[in-house]
Amino acid sequence: MPEWWNKPTAPAQQPGLKSRLLSRPIGRFGLILLSLLAWAHPAPAEPTALEIMTRVNDRETGYSETATLDMVLEDSRGHQRRRSLKSFSRDVEGSSQNIIFFLAPANLKDTAFLTYDYDDPNHDDDQWLYLPALRRTKRIAGGDRSDSFMGSDFSYADMTTRPLNRYAYSLMKETDVNGIPAWQIEAIPNEEETKETGYTRSILFVRQDNYVPIRGVNWVKKGKRLKYFDVERLEQIDGIWVATQISMTTKKGKKTLHRTRIRRENVTFNQPLDARLFTARSLERGI
Repeated sequence: MPEWWNKPTAPAQQPGLKSRLLSRPIGRFGLILLSLLAWAHPAPAEPTALEIMTRVNDRETGYSETATLDMVLEDSRGHQRRRSLKSFSRDVEGSSQNIIFFLAPANLKDTAFLTYDYDDPNHDDDQWLYLPALRRTKRIAGGDRSDSFMGSDFSYADMTTRPLNRYAYSLMKETDVNGIPAWQIEAIPNEEETKETGYTRSILFVRQDNYVPIRGVNWVKKGKRLKYFDVERLEQIDGIWVATQISMTTKKGKKTLHRTRIRRENVTFNQPLDARLFTARSLERGI
């Protein structure tokens, strides 16, 4: 596991956080006064893990987004393959829709991927993949969503939002990631979700100031592997927090098997997008 996994953490001081008591003695009278103040003004209750994850899902992401993506795949020997993509997404009543077009390399050009991510947790999401070499659109079945997305370390299941009601969440502790206060949360999926994602357990690190998950570890049932997720760059664009560079690393024990990095550029929010873009016909037509 990486060094940060077992690294002892210390609370970071930042404006807006509750002040910590100084370590020097403050005297008996000061202690009594502080005790009375604490009794008169009890500290606000810590949010539960489910409340935190609900806020993660509910945070502002805009009603539409357009971006170009640079994807780099790196094997255990350091050999790299690069892919260029264009992504469009929008929110409509009852679902979020996302379509991705591969622009390069030549052997993947015009490959396209469409997702309907439904708000109803009891409604399975829909995913379709268009393969130009076969000139056909393939629907991704639920049992196939733990498979790799186009050879990357991300799975098809990683391309949608995880339904909250399929997980048991617990707040492990408060910690920090690169000096930023965060909650460490354990997520245990139910049997149905494990069959679909291939994950048996996840641990997430959620920033306390903006509810963005910035680090995670997924236990993969098949092959006893671990997948490490990291937000390597986080920016605010038009007032919306955007992970502009992320990575997913697959390990077995201490050995790195594969890594995928995605850089998001030319991000625009809240622009009108034609509904016809998010259809099976658009998959085959391309951009």
